[in-house]
Amino acid sequence: MRLTERILSFTLLGSEWVLWLLVALSVVSVAVMVERAFFLSSGRGGKFDFETIGKELLRLLREGDALGARRALGQSRGPESQVAAAGLEQFGRGPDAISEAMASTKSRLRLDLERNLGVLGTLGNNAPFIGLFGTVLGIIKAFADLARNQGGGAAAVMSGISAALVATAVGLLVAIPAVIAFNYFQTRVRRTLGRVDAVAHLILSATAGYKATEGGAGGAPAAGGE
Repeated sequence: MRLTERILSFTLLGSEWVLWLLVALSVVSVAVMVERAFFLSSGRGGKFDFETIGKELLRLLREGDALGARRALGQSRGPESQVAAAGLEQFGRGPDAISEAMASTKSRLRLDLERNLGVLGTLGNNAPFIGLFGTVLGIIKAFADLARNQGGGAAAVMSGISAALVATAVGLLVAIPAVIAFNYFQTRVRRTLGRVDAVAHLILSATAGYKATEGGAGGAPAAGGE
């Protein structure tokens, strides 16, 4: 019984503290949105001109000009350029070393691109439940107030319930933008990683083609000599 009384005393605090919690979470959500938008719009998350630079990389790598391929990347700091540069640094060590270097860089970039997105996902999933929790607390308090002051009638209860429902509305207000932002940023991350994969496969195919051509060129004269 004592435990029930303690829990009841906690619930009688009402929903106001839940509203303040939701306000704090909304500030966190907006901060994450602004930070992610800035990051993905900056040079680190910028676009890579695949049609122009990609074709130039393919041509240079087929010629075995790794230095020229690095120059073709220019001053770009985007994820695609970072992965390509990591692979080109291992150009002389063979396709396996190139592949591992690019895979390692891609994994690191994925962590950067997805940083703090879990916060938005968590808020989007759980903010409505936090608001509902506040509403339940407010309803409990409304009925407790009615029990102490029965003269207030139904009007007092309705007033308390309407105030409690504000918590649910605020919870939805926090959750909906968080879900929209989470889906938007996840889409941008997937597209960026898709371009990264395209550049990585292009470099690997060019490297494999160059090696095969080099081996074939070396083998042909030997066959003719016999």
